Amino acid sequence: MVDKITISGVDLFLSEPVNVNMKWVGNQDLMNQLKAAWLIVDKDDLPLNPRILGKPGVGKTTLAYATGKALKKDVYIFQCTMDTRPEDLLVSPVISTKNEIKYVASSLVSAMIKGGVCLLDEGNRMSEKSWASLAPLMDKRRYVESIIAGVRIYAHEDFRMCVTMNSDSSTYDIPEYISSRLNPRIFVEFPNRNDELEILKYNLPFASDEILEYCADFLQNAHQHDEEFTVRDGINILRYYVKSQSLSGKSKDKLNKNDFKRVIKHILEEEAIFYSPDEYEELVKTDEKSKSSKKK
Repeated sequence: MVDKITISGVDLFLSEPVNVNMKWVGNQDLMNQLKAAWLIVDKDDLPLNPRILGKPGVGKTTLAYATGKALKKDVYIFQCTMDTRPEDLLVSPVISTKNEIKYVASSLVSAMIKGGVCLLDEGNRMSEKSWASLAPLMDKRRYVESIIAGVRIYAHEDFRMCVTMNSDSSTYDIPEYISSRLNPRIFVEFPNRNDELEILKYNLPFASDEILEYCADFLQNAHQHDEEFTVRDGINILRYYVKSQSLSGKSKDKLNKNDFKRVIKHILEEEAIFYSPDEYEELVKTDEKSKSSKKK
């Protein structure tokens, strides 16, 4: 049954929180940074509204979701786009089965009312007009105003929010008065090899150690050259490799380097195969010989 709450005589129907299997694997300090931003240390204190920055696929959404769940909170996710309007962020009118107008609270407003966590995903895709509607929520006022429904909605004291942003792309510049409200900045970088291997194992518990190790080495080689291949790419490569091997009647647990590199080309690009461990080893040797000959 859908939750309903009445505010200033207006019935609002609330959205459901997200329930998915997401676990943060790796750098626990990042989770602690987010917890610290949300912590209340005094009755006059306020939670901060952190932004989580990093390349697509490094785990920003997973970090926010897993931290919210670790704090025993319901987590709501709002996917921001360049077409997001203020009413999309707050309250939207819909026609019910009785041909009456029904007001539906967004995931953000539902989290505000229920005292949950709301993640605004890819917030730098939204326009200033949409951000402006959230300005009072991110300071001492802690409320939003819905022009559509004609109500002012105050946030529950347990409400927390954060924003993820891709550090390499932005549809709109975030206005300064909003940017100053989105702090601290939490940077999610490429994980080290051990963490990356653990992430791959968590997401693909059915993959053999040999294949997982080979993929982790591939990703680490790419990171050293600032390629934008992420652990999400690695997960997709492994999934497709295991599926392809199973379909062709080959062992999904045994590493076939040629087949693995073929999958890399399908998921990423042909040049990416040079970062596979055997190819990369030859590339490094060639570079060393070239440097040596230049010195002579």
